[in-house]
Parts: sequence; C-alpha cells; structure tokens
Amino acid sequence: MRASLEVADIFHAAGPAYRISHAGHLSLDQLKVMSAIENCRTAALGGHVEACEDCGQWRIAYNSCRNRHCPKCQGAAARAWLAERETDLLPVGYFHVVFTLPAEVADIAFQNKTAVYDLLFKAASETMLTIAADPKHLGARIGITAVLHTWGSAMTHHPHVHMIVPGGGIAPDGSRWINSRPAFLLPVRVLGKLFRRLFLSRLVALHDAGRLAVFGSLAHLAQRRAFLRHLAPVRNKRWVVYAKAPFAGPEAVLAYLSRYTHRVAISNSRLIAIDERGVTFRYKDYRRNGADRQQVMTLAADEFIRRFLIHVLPRGFHRIRHYGLLAGSARKASLALARELLDVAAPPDDDTSGVPDDFRPPCRCCGGRMIIIETFERFRQPRGPPDTTATNREKAP
Repeated sequence: MRASLEVADIFHAAGPAYRISHAGHLSLDQLKVMSAIENCRTAALGGHVEACEDCGQWRIAYNSCRNRHCPKCQGAAARAWLAERETDLLPVGYFHVVFTLPAEVADIAFQNKTAVYDLLFKAASETMLTIAADPKHLGARIGITAVLHTWGSAMTHHPHVHMIVPGGGIAPDGSRWINSRPAFLLPVRVLGKLFRRLFLSRLVALHDAGRLAVFGSLAHLAQRRAFLRHLAPVRNKRWVVYAKAPFAGPEAVLAYLSRYTHRVAISNSRLIAIDERGVTFRYKDYRRNGADRQQVMTLAADEFIRRFLIHVLPRGFHRIRHYGLLAGSARKASLALARELLDVAAPPDDDTSGVPDDFRPPCRCCGGRMIIIETFERFRQPRGPPDTTATNREKAP
C-alpha cells in the first residue's frame, strides 16, 4: 500500500527549484538519485498489466527504479539478499557491534566519501579480526557481515558501521569451534583503542599520499601540521564501540538484518506532512529515554532534500561487506568447516532459493495468483482495461 507521503512527493514539489538554486553544486550521482526516486513506479519507467487467474481482477504495476537510495525499492532488495544469506547462518548466538567515527573525522569523511568510508570498513573489520584472534580474548577466526550507515535519525551526517558477528569462531589450526561467552564477545574498550590507532594512522597516510581533498571550512587542513593539529583531540578521546547482547536464534538475526542491510536515510513511513513550513517527519532523539525518544521535526524543503542527498554513496561503492569466515571465495569452505566442527547438517543446496525479480503480491480481491497480460514501454500507458466480458461469459454456467 502506498504511503500517504513519500520522498518522491517532496522531490516532485520542491526538487525543480532545488536543482535550479543548487545548479553546479549537485553531483551527477545525486541528480540521478533524485530522478530515479521521482520516476519510480510511474509511467516514466513503463510497466505491465496483471490479471488474477481466478477472478479476473486486474491492476496496473509500474516498474521500480531499483536505485539503492530509493525508499520504495529496498523491501524487495532486502528480501532477495536475505534469502541468499540465510544459508550462511550458524546455530550460535550472534552479536551486534557498531563502530562510529567522531565528529572531527566525520567532517573529513564527508568530503572524501570513497576513501574514508572504505577506511572505516577496513579499520573496523581488522580491529575485530585482530582482537578475536588474540588468545587472551577469543583466540579464533570469526566471520563478519558489515553494513555502512552514514546518517543519524534526523538525517545528519553520522557515518558508522553495523556488524553482525557469530558468537565464536574457528581455532587457528582449524581443529575446533571456540564459543564466546554467552553474553560477551570481545572487550569494547580494547576494540575502541585499536580501532582509533588503526584508523588515525591510515588517515594520516592517506593525507600524506595526497588522497584527501579538503575544501571550504576545512581547506586549511591541506597543510600537514594543521591536519595533525585537527586530529590531536581525538587521539586522546575514547572511541566508543557499541556491542549488544546476542540475538535469540537465527530467525531473529535475519529479522534484524532485514531492518539494516537495505535501509536508506529516511523511510516513507516516517514522513508526516509537507506544507508551507516545510517537511515534517518523525525521528528518534537518542539522548532521551522511553516515550520521549520519539520526536517530530520540521525542516525547510530545501534542507530536507540537502540532508537526504548527502547520503548518496559514490558510484560502485559497496555498502555491505563480508570479512573473515564470510569473506569472498573462502566463504563456502569456511562455513562448511564451521558446521562440521559444530556437528550440524549443511543446508540443502537449492539454487532456486531467493525472491524472484518478478515477485507480485496476490490478488487483493481473492488472493489468487496474478499473471502479466500486457506490458508497456516507458512514458506510455496501457491501452485500457482488459476486456474480460467474453472470458466471463465463457465461464458462466
């Protein structure tokens, strides 16, 4: 069911003026995202006519843009991705770990998204793998699924990585599975210190190699001495790593992942209204507790669009990554060994698993299966309602 207000509606209402007023300051990727969201599930992308096999009820379905920043396209993408990852789950507890960049570094990341976001992934994953392999802590090789989020609840720039990690790993010699403690994976203070050291040393190396671009209010950081002086306060600051207690079973892991892997800066369900004051939406104020955490904010339409667009990722940037036991070509062999050590059966090898690209909801009238009876090209409409008179006459007794 269509939300009463969508990001697409805001782009339609305020997008043309925003493009004009910010001409020359919007990247091609940002312009493409705006266009994709505006055209998603409209005649601009073409579509098809579906009819129920049982009752003959028909409906028009327009094509999705499939842009990873579109709030309307992420549900199907998440279902397909989760169906593929379901076979990776092991019968152990899973932990949720979050690595966040301090504000002083987030400002630099905003102007160097590809380089710094990539560094965030690498430093956080190496931190987890290194501390987990240390015999003083877990002494095992673990698996990690990491997801980048760049926003806070109010769509401000807040880069952080969410990790879902099994509660244990394979011993270095591959002879046994080592379980973590029931409610404890790794010490967060130790993680924070190593993460800070790895990240800052490599950030300075990027600066020395001329791979960071700084401009505007940060232009003075082009000088190495100013750059080091800017980072000095965060070298002595505690970098907080958040770790949550394990989930209650694999099903809970999948449900949790579905809320995180394909999330965008704001969902349509959080939008309340757009009027002369601006765009009103719900957000969470994490400084409050209980019912007070849910708050309402109104932003000028231009500011709302600006905040949405700052979270457009660079083209080709992978925001979901896997490390350790779940990395690349070694994933299947590592998971097979883990299951052998845990003495559990391997999941059935079913190449048909997953959500098909042409998934269609059942008939709203009778619940029957919908089939495509007509397709139409971009910017065209179907010729008209299918003529079912003859078909119904044939079915009549």
